[in-house]
Order: sequence, then C-alpha cells, then structure tokens
Amino acid sequence: MEFSASTVAPERVEADLLALPVFADAKLGPGGSSLDRALDRALSAFMEEAGFSGKPGETLAVPTAGRLAAGAALLVGVGKQADLDLDGLRRAAAAVARRAGKAPTVATTLLDALPRSAERAAGATALAEGFVLGAYKFLRYKSDGEPSELDHVVVLTSARSRLQPALDRGSSIADAVAWARDMVNTPAGDQAPVQFVEQAKRRLRGRKVTATVMDVRAMRSEGMGGVLGVGQGSSNPPRFLKLTYSPRGARPGVLALVGKGVVFDSGGLSIKPSSGMETMKIDMSGAAAVVGAMSALDELGVKHKVVAYTPLVENMPSGTAIRPGDVLEIRNGTTVEVLNTDAEGRLILADALSLAADDDVDAIVDVATLTGACVVALGEKIAGLMGNREDWVEQVRAAADTVGEPVWPLPLPSDMRRLLDSEVADLKNIGGGGYGGTLTAGLFLQEFVDGVPWAHVDIAGPSRASSDEGYVVKGGTGFGVRTLIELATRFHKPRS
Repeated sequence: MEFSASTVAPERVEADLLALPVFADAKLGPGGSSLDRALDRALSAFMEEAGFSGKPGETLAVPTAGRLAAGAALLVGVGKQADLDLDGLRRAAAAVARRAGKAPTVATTLLDALPRSAERAAGATALAEGFVLGAYKFLRYKSDGEPSELDHVVVLTSARSRLQPALDRGSSIADAVAWARDMVNTPAGDQAPVQFVEQAKRRLRGRKVTATVMDVRAMRSEGMGGVLGVGQGSSNPPRFLKLTYSPRGARPGVLALVGKGVVFDSGGLSIKPSSGMETMKIDMSGAAAVVGAMSALDELGVKHKVVAYTPLVENMPSGTAIRPGDVLEIRNGTTVEVLNTDAEGRLILADALSLAADDDVDAIVDVATLTGACVVALGEKIAGLMGNREDWVEQVRAAADTVGEPVWPLPLPSDMRRLLDSEVADLKNIGGGGYGGTLTAGLFLQEFVDGVPWAHVDIAGPSRASSDEGYVVKGGTGFGVRTLIELATRFHKPRS
C-alpha cells in the first residue's frame, strides 16, 4: 500500500473514496467544514437519520449526489477530539480500511482530527499502520478469498512536506507486522523449523541483516541441550537462527532480541488435550516478531547493532521424545530436570539467553508465548513484563506504551526461586505449588542471562486474537514487532 500527503481540498480530491472523521455528537471533523453548506446539511441529516453518533470505530457510507470529485464518502467516528490519541487514530484508519476494501484509492482528513498538541509526524506513522493492518487478510488457503483492493491512501493535510517520511515509516513497520502475522497464521504442517528459516532468509534478503543457521550437529557442538532435548521427539529437526544487524557507524550499545520458536506445541509426552492444541501453531509468535522486527531495521535507519536469537523446534510425542524426569544440560552448564514436557519454551530460551549473554551484548529482551498463567492473570490483550533491572524493564515498557502494545509489569520474587529446586539437578522446569506459573517461568529464565540487563515479555495472551478489533485481525496479531522496532530505535545502554 502506498501513501502520499496532499493539500488538495477534500471536495476536489480525486479518489474512489473520501473518508471524513466525525467527532462525538455527530460533529463533522476536518474536511467536513470545507464542504459546501448544502452537502454539509445533507450529511448531517443523513447521520441523524442513521443514528450515527461518531463513537470510535463507527462508520457510515453516505450519498454525495455528485458534489465531490471522490466517487463516494465514508464517515468514521473518532469520539471526542480531546480523547483522540495515536492508537485511536490507528483504529479509525483500520475501520476505514475494512470498509474500503473495494476502493483502490482512499483520501482522508483523519490526520487533522488529532488534537493540536499531538505530534503530526507520529500521527502520520500511526495512520499508515492502521490502514495497512486494518486491510490485512490471510488468504493463502482460501480458494475464494478476496484480498483488499486498497492500494493508495492520500492523506489530506496542511503539513504534507514534513509527513511523507513518517507515512513511509508507518507503512514499513506495518509490513513487518503483516509478515509476522502471515508466519503465525501458517499451519504447522507448512512451518517446520527448516521452512521457518527459509522464509526468514527470504524476508531478510537485501535488508543488511546477516543470518547464521545452526543445525543439529552445530547445536551439539554449542552444547544446546535445551533446544536439542525439546526437538528430539519430532521428525522435523530443530534449527537455531541467529541474525545480526550492524549499521555503518553504529552507536554504542548492542541490543539482543530473543524469540521463542516452537513451530507446533503438542505438549510432548505431557500431551495437551485436543482443544489445547488447536491454536498451537502460534507458539512461534515470539520468533516471528523478532524476525519481523529485524527485517525493518535497515529501512527505518536504526543506528544500533541488534542481534537476534531464535531457537526453532517442534514439540512432539514419540519414542524419541524427552520424558518427564529426564535431565537436560543447558548451554551454560546448568542441568534441568524436565518434570513437564509442556513447559518446553523456557528450555529452548535458556540456550538462546545463554548465547546472547556470552556475546557481550548490553541488554536482552525475549518475547515468548510462555505461560497460560499469564493469560489467566492479564487476559488476552495484555502481555506480562518482567526483568532483572528496573531501568531496562522501564525502557521496554516505554517502547510498548509508545506504539500501543499493552504490557504490564510483574514481579520476580526472590523467595519463589526455591520452588525451582530439583532433587536430582540444578533446576526443574516447573515450580511447585500450582500458582504463580508466570513468575516461576521468569525466575527460571533469569538463571541464564548471567547478570546482563534482561527483560521478558510473555505474549501468550495477545499473540492471537479471537475476533477482529481495531487494527487487530482475528488470528495471529504480530504483537511485539512494533515494540521491538521502537525499542531498537530509541535504545540506550542501561546504566551499569
């Protein structure tokens, strides 16, 4: 989808559809006031008759009686202007994109609906994100799927010369999110670890990111007992994908991104019920988010070196699968008693975190669909956030808040660490007691970062949406891509 900014008057712009914002109480926003009085009265009467109130996300197609150069008009509610923020603008743009699926070209005055205090460049980025993500459809397996025809969005505003780079930025970010959504939505039968690696390499081609792929032999040499142990029950062998982005003249500070890549999680021998497996193709959402973010860094001009670590496995039950009670040795020499083979994500992340810590990075953030307990605590839309350094956790939270991906800080209580003590090994992979599973999972991961500033984002809830809402489409959401891009863009080394 292409974006351009223009100062053409709304009634004169040539487009298939003109989208106009409407504030609460059915008051036409920017663009509406410049229309001729007769059309303005007609639109107001039409809104009153239809019961259109201008609440956020509400849309209404209206007749224009040939008074506009645009082929048709669409009103979109944005609520009270004082309450309209960047995420509200994303949602409004997505609402237009959904209704405009048959219109190749849309012109809109939505950007100028923001309060005067809002930064217009940030608004333009959010607007572009909303249009691209709202128009997203996963149609690979649909024989009669109809992709959106929306191809070009003209943003009508008085500040167009300063906004084109921001519109391009939003389009690039949303494209990375859409790629991650595609990966998460792809069935596990077409998404073995080897296939994930090939798709990632294809996505990264020409983007100044180097890829190193470890096969089983290389992982044995590296001592990655967690990845190898989880992957040994599947006929699809595991892989470990390491990506490096090193911009010319990089600023001080190296950021590490770690993404959980379980391409399908049956639970292993601690097998899930059938209903629990239905959506388990999403268990590689963390890896998809990390690769998606890495693919946008060069285009967006990120100035810091960023290294990504994505362990990729399929967790299956078989005669070769790890058994409850088996002991695995993680890359840093820590031994782990596996009491539940369905707590596998932390085992593969342990190897990845250990490698990142040894690579002399300055900070680590991992993204993982790690625990159902986090969904119980925070619901399906909010990710859990924890870490070993308050200033680093706050930096991650600030990035998430900026882009509108909700996270909530959770503690890492030191007195709960004893719940991970094993009778036969250094650790066990689940805590006792049956409660606080998200916290003990975080405490487990902390054992492998060797004191490096680290944050953990549990996206078990928001990685998948059960319905369309705003710019989120049912299925894989690509949650985390925008946060990681923002984090890499504004990254600064945590204080030592």
